[in-house]
Amino acid sequence: MADRDFHGDSQGNAAFSVERIPAARDMMIENEDRRGGGGGGGGGGDSDDKLQSVEMIFKGKVQPSWREQLTVRAFVVSFVLGVLFTFIVMKLNLTTGIIPSLNVSAGLLGFFFVKTWTKFLEKSGMLKQPFTRQENTVIQTCVVASSGIAFSGGFGSYLFGMSSIIAKDSTESNAAQNIKDPSLSWIIGFLFTVSFLGLFSVLPLRKIMIIDYKLTYPSGTATAHLINSFHTPQGAKLARKQVRALGKFFSFSFLWGFFQWFFTAADGCGFSSFPTFGLKAYDNKFYFDFSATYVGVGMICPYLINISVLVGGILSWGIMWPLIKNRKGDWYSADLSESNLHGLQGYKVFVSIAMILGDGIYNFVKVLGRTIQGFIQQYNKEIIPVSDRPSPEKSSTSYDDEVRTKLFVKDAIPPWISISGYVAIAAISIGIIPQIFHQMKWYYVLVIYVVAPALAFCNAYGCGLTDWSLASTYGKLAIFAIGAWAGEAHGGVLAGLAACGVMMNIVSTASDLMQDFKTGYMTLASPRSMFVSQIIGTAMGCVISPCVFWLFYKAFDNLGSPDSAYPAPYALVYRNMSILGVEGFGSLPQHCLTLCYIFFFGAIAINLVRDTIGKKWAKYIPLPMAMAIPFYLGSYFAIDMCVGSLILFIWGKLNKAKADAFAPAVASGLICGDGIWTLPSSILALLGVQPPICMKFLSRGANARVDTFLSS
Repeated sequence: MADRDFHGDSQGNAAFSVERIPAARDMMIENEDRRGGGGGGGGGGDSDDKLQSVEMIFKGKVQPSWREQLTVRAFVVSFVLGVLFTFIVMKLNLTTGIIPSLNVSAGLLGFFFVKTWTKFLEKSGMLKQPFTRQENTVIQTCVVASSGIAFSGGFGSYLFGMSSIIAKDSTESNAAQNIKDPSLSWIIGFLFTVSFLGLFSVLPLRKIMIIDYKLTYPSGTATAHLINSFHTPQGAKLARKQVRALGKFFSFSFLWGFFQWFFTAADGCGFSSFPTFGLKAYDNKFYFDFSATYVGVGMICPYLINISVLVGGILSWGIMWPLIKNRKGDWYSADLSESNLHGLQGYKVFVSIAMILGDGIYNFVKVLGRTIQGFIQQYNKEIIPVSDRPSPEKSSTSYDDEVRTKLFVKDAIPPWISISGYVAIAAISIGIIPQIFHQMKWYYVLVIYVVAPALAFCNAYGCGLTDWSLASTYGKLAIFAIGAWAGEAHGGVLAGLAACGVMMNIVSTASDLMQDFKTGYMTLASPRSMFVSQIIGTAMGCVISPCVFWLFYKAFDNLGSPDSAYPAPYALVYRNMSILGVEGFGSLPQHCLTLCYIFFFGAIAINLVRDTIGKKWAKYIPLPMAMAIPFYLGSYFAIDMCVGSLILFIWGKLNKAKADAFAPAVASGLICGDGIWTLPSSILALLGVQPPICMKFLSRGANARVDTFLSS
């Protein structure tokens, strides 16, 4: 994905909440340093350039046309992998909202499947077209676009937040005009209406971003290096070994999920409720839940993210919530349940929201500042380029850049396609969205579509500089703006959530498209094939993601419940943001607003300190966005992630080269196997097949009372 991103508020080194984490930067930085060392400083001459040139390795190979890059087998493989990764992203969405980058897995599995396919055809003498890195890039783009809809579609955030299930937990603004329960028909219609606009909004700027400004797009660059390496002899050999490692841990993770299922006959049963550190710690959400998924996520996420999540869990569930619970009857009514928003639940949700907003606003201002600074520097250097004007002459251009630029410019996409496409889709959706959401007036949608291209450009440009996509931050701004405009009496809560969906889809797909253009630029994949692949992948996602969500929705009766296996925490968070935007601060429990102010400005202060003390010390300061996640959920998944970090740390100490090469594949196998187990477990639940055993843990006193009761 992401989001593809520390996406969520993410895409960089800080973000998660329903966000996605970008491709490993270490690989990108390492490769960039390698290239910079040889070609950049004047010395070295032409021979050094050629030794370091990627395109010299592929020189002499036939370059397929953009139509030849779009093969039937590529889209068949993309569809299969799209379904696979959508299940994984959906599960992550509905459990914690932490979504790591799956770019490496998508590229690796795409390479493996098509390479196996072509080898079989070659041996049988039926191979007509060899497998190229351009086709690999098309698969990568299509898969990420498809599974990305599971994130931007809001199935774990704004869209599910509209439902009566989540409204019941929030207790506020529960009138009929502020509730819309999921239905396959309107979800698919909504996604098809809003998911393509972002692609057309920044399409004319691809040459400016990639060639003229030479924006880095770190995740796109890292993915390109990965795909290029697969198609060298040494890289292909390593890729086969990585696929074997992925397959082994996929099988282990799937079978482990199957084994655990037998012990989960009721809520609170099974290994996922194992009181690892004692029953008191378990009551405060401190335990290891044996989740292969989050052990794998921990191996992919940077150490700082995992530690930040754990610190947030200790601060909230270890210190704050027990202290506030002791004020029951003073700060809030003793008659309220812990799940009531006017009670303890309100502190958990709104303090978490305050940290998320503080972190999001700080990074929004920071990225916007860098974007403006980048514009000023470009303006001082040269006349700002226009998409159909020749790029200014550069004093020296590497062989790689010459080859890549020539192809990128040759396969240009006419500006009229993007302009007419945006206007046509916008006109259609202005008519359709108010039919889906009656609270969302046509002029709300029109205002969003007038503002969205500028925001999409800012997001895409900022992502190119920093690798941060602030899609969810823009979505949150839309929640407050449209929700307050509509007002509570006219369904402002639902209008705000719908506006969030429109805005998030536009700015998210815009930055994703530019990341993919960067990947295509560096693998000599045509911009036309990239754009077509992105459109086809998005269309697949608009059908696959709602169907996968519908399977979860129908299979698990307690979906969205705080105590279920799929609590969808950010659905409640986003709904309460919308309530806050409509009702103001009057809905908060006593002293909650003071705590919100403290954590809002605290998040800004922590980020400010991180950015001023330098990288050497910043790596020891936790990230507010990551700290905010366990405030509502608890620390159990943070412990899983730290176990993943510990495994990676020990592996790196024992054999760093092997850990660097195989850790992403092992982690992906753990995530994929456990994620795919949700498909058969959902089918079993739909068929009414229940696990035969409940494994539960009781204190000695509780066990004695149970024995006494049973014997009587």
